[in-house]
Amino acid sequence: MTLQDTSARTLLDSLLTECVSANGSDIHLAPEEKPYFRVHGILVHRPKFEVMTNGEIESLLPVLLSPERIAVLTKDGAVDGAMSASDGTRFRFNAYRRDRGVSIALRKLDDKFRPLTELGLPDSLYELGDLPDGLVLLAGPAGSGKTTTLATLLDYVNRTRECHIITIEDPIEYIHASQHALVDQRQVGKDTPGFQEALVNSLRQDPDVILVGEIREVRTIRTAITAAETGHLVFSTVHAGDCVGAIERLVSVFPSDEQPGVRRQLALNLRAIIAQHLIRADGPAASGKGIKGAAKEGDKRPQRVLVSEILRVTPAVANLIATEKSMQIYAMMESGAAHGMKTLEADLARLWAFDLISENTAVSLSKHPSIVRERHALIQRQRQRV
Repeated sequence: MTLQDTSARTLLDSLLTECVSANGSDIHLAPEEKPYFRVHGILVHRPKFEVMTNGEIESLLPVLLSPERIAVLTKDGAVDGAMSASDGTRFRFNAYRRDRGVSIALRKLDDKFRPLTELGLPDSLYELGDLPDGLVLLAGPAGSGKTTTLATLLDYVNRTRECHIITIEDPIEYIHASQHALVDQRQVGKDTPGFQEALVNSLRQDPDVILVGEIREVRTIRTAITAAETGHLVFSTVHAGDCVGAIERLVSVFPSDEQPGVRRQLALNLRAIIAQHLIRADGPAASGKGIKGAAKEGDKRPQRVLVSEILRVTPAVANLIATEKSMQIYAMMESGAAHGMKTLEADLARLWAFDLISENTAVSLSKHPSIVRERHALIQRQRQRV
């Protein structure tokens, strides 16, 4: 390792250590800017760091990336990766070219698998890990915690089932050491050229459970559905704001003449969709005492909480998917609490009722503000009767 590499490694370790000690979630490095740290959802500077030059940022690339991955950055303009800090904390990152050089965004990953209730999701979702086959989707925007939820579900499978798990990820974020299950983790760009190739090959590797980091193009979606159809349990993520949107997004990437057939396949093989968002907790309870994981007693800086909706594919829901009546699924979710379903509006109303978010936040994030207000009033009446 050269003196320059040693200096770059020291700089990177200092940045990562600062993020961990500040209870931050992200680091942003940009040319001619001080490093930014996202702490409790807010981007802030830390006093010990000065403005970084493009040369300093580029010096970090050989520490983060192999020569082959640096070539990908040069060719494509962006590249993903993951690495461990000196204390073992895992970070994922994206390096990308911009007008004045290179920027790097790093995100701190949990150092342990957190229980579903700690993530803000019901324990009943562990049942999804017991399914013998089918497709389970996590929906939400980037940074909404989809990967963390998937890691928790996969850890449950690993601890409770004697089976073969294959993961296809870009990059590998959480390390799953084999427990009751045998776990093989493959990284796109390192162990396999792409999601599609790895997914096709996985069907010849005797898997019981397959995790596909993301399904976003026709061939991968088609293969994932086929895998679910042929007796495998498949977990994956999709960028969509809600459960119905996730279904429509999957269908819409296919040519119009194929879409009816795809809907029928989804109706038969889709088992559940969890849509989630991480939002700022700006309610009275967000004072540092009302939310788990506050930095310290009395810390009044904003925290983030998870708001989610859950769709379980019952025979009635499957019929609506197959017959292209997706907009009626929302009504099914509203009345589907007995099946473990809930809408985004119901969860927003719950967070508002427990003072974790403000009325303004609850209403502004909903497509149906009147329903949020009705649900909030109902929860308040129920709490008063108790």
